[in-house]
Amino acid sequence: MKSEVVKILSIILVENRINFPNEEIEKLIEIPPSSEMGDFAFPCFVLAKEMKKSPNLIAEDFAKKITKNLTDKIEKVKAIGPYINFFLNKQQDSEKVLKEILKLKNSYGKNSDNKIGRVMIEFPSPNTNKPLHLGHLRNMAIGESVSRILEFGGNKVIRANQTNDRGIHICKSMLAYQKSGNGKKPDKKPDHFVGDFYVMFSKMAKENPGLEKEAQEMLVKWEKGDKDVLALWKKMNKWAFDGMDETYKRFGIKHDANYYESKIYTKGKEIIFDGLNKGIFKKRDDGAIIIDLTNDGLDEKVVLRADGTSIYITQDLALAKLKAEKNIDGSIYVTGNEQDYHFKVLFLILKKLGFKFADNLKHLSYGMVGLPEGKMKSREGNVVDADELMDEVQNLAREELEKRQKLPKRELEKRASKIALSAIKYHFLKTDIFKNMVFDPKESISFDGNTGPYLLYSYARANSILKKAKVKEIKKFSVGKFEKQEWELTKKLSEFPVVVKDAGEKYNPSLIAHYSYELAQLFNEFYHACSVMEAEKNKRDCRLALVESFKIVLKNSLNLLGIETLEEM
Repeated sequence: MKSEVVKILSIILVENRINFPNEEIEKLIEIPPSSEMGDFAFPCFVLAKEMKKSPNLIAEDFAKKITKNLTDKIEKVKAIGPYINFFLNKQQDSEKVLKEILKLKNSYGKNSDNKIGRVMIEFPSPNTNKPLHLGHLRNMAIGESVSRILEFGGNKVIRANQTNDRGIHICKSMLAYQKSGNGKKPDKKPDHFVGDFYVMFSKMAKENPGLEKEAQEMLVKWEKGDKDVLALWKKMNKWAFDGMDETYKRFGIKHDANYYESKIYTKGKEIIFDGLNKGIFKKRDDGAIIIDLTNDGLDEKVVLRADGTSIYITQDLALAKLKAEKNIDGSIYVTGNEQDYHFKVLFLILKKLGFKFADNLKHLSYGMVGLPEGKMKSREGNVVDADELMDEVQNLAREELEKRQKLPKRELEKRASKIALSAIKYHFLKTDIFKNMVFDPKESISFDGNTGPYLLYSYARANSILKKAKVKEIKKFSVGKFEKQEWELTKKLSEFPVVVKDAGEKYNPSLIAHYSYELAQLFNEFYHACSVMEAEKNKRDCRLALVESFKIVLKNSLNLLGIETLEEM
């Protein structure tokens, strides 16, 4: 629908010798605040300077010229103030949209405009000193959704995970276990068991500050290959990995490539020593190796400690090089905005080292997640673990389902799990990913309002209508006079490809989340205003086609958010 408006505007601008790319025209087109003002509107403010006329006069002039050459897809054009307002031929456009959706089904909305090629997306890249927490869930929701959006655009996506399985944090958990674990084996989910000792270390260190030095000494021993330290490290890491794998599976995450800091940090050291010989890095008086980035508007950055042990940036240099060897066209790091500076430094160092792939790296930075009661702190144990959050939301979903109907236990748990995951993922993704947010479990699970369960309920309602109609496939229908609600829903359905394209360009799933909610709202308005089953045959068939189209598009939309649909709620 919008493409026809873009086409008409492009012709009139060329006739007036104004060079305006179609992409820019499309971005400027607006939806009027009221349907009485048309379906699309183009603001003429942007043309005023070049044409040396007021926006209102330009709108009037262009509207007259377009009216003389109207296509059958545009009913009329009208100048309203500084805007050119377009009124579409509802019958023809609606029929075209619905038939396209019913024909393409799961492929509706796909395009190759965001084609990058082979893209590696890294998430959530945890440490093995504690279980995955609330922040990791937002990371995974974003990483998986962006992966699906780019795949929908025709890209080959490699989901990667870089696990920080060595370092000072891991040594702190190990030291606490060494001093007070007494050889005990996990008596709970193993990653939670490991995390308890990380919290314990923080408490122990408050009473005995010398433990911080001991942890650093343990890291030095680890890097020198101390047998006892390595044996303890392997044992505790396996516990952490086993627990994390359970969480990934439950959340619907599967990685194609796994990297481990323990296996690549030495390669990072090699890059640093090579850069030291070339004069890119220098050795400080205390023995630490640094790079001075003050002339680039940054600071002096340590890349290797004075005692020879590596830090995050050491292994990140090696990881970037290893990824590039996979012949990828782009690499995206999904991490919180607290690491913005780290990635600025990393990308700049890689450029200074002469790596051409540095130009294809992107840090997808997202806002922090807090609780209603404040910020989380891992070392103090004030963290909402991912597993506990999923359990809590699933319990709330189960309680809500039990109020509504009696279900077999297995079916109850299956639905409660899907509803809980929809609630969590949607609650994260409906907020602009670049903004900080507060996660409220009770708000996320509501069956009303801007929530995942509301969208699942809308989908199930559409499925119920089609099931009642006993129609397997809608092949023949014709659009007659459309009610306002039918037209608004159809118009929203037609916007899906544009929304997907925009979300892909901006790496922002929240655009699809907003669209999904608006689409569901319009469907529910249509449902209450327009009878389907009691309408006369042609109208009934047309409305069934509209319901089926809604179901297809909402499913496609939710799939891009990583949310599974339910045929019944």
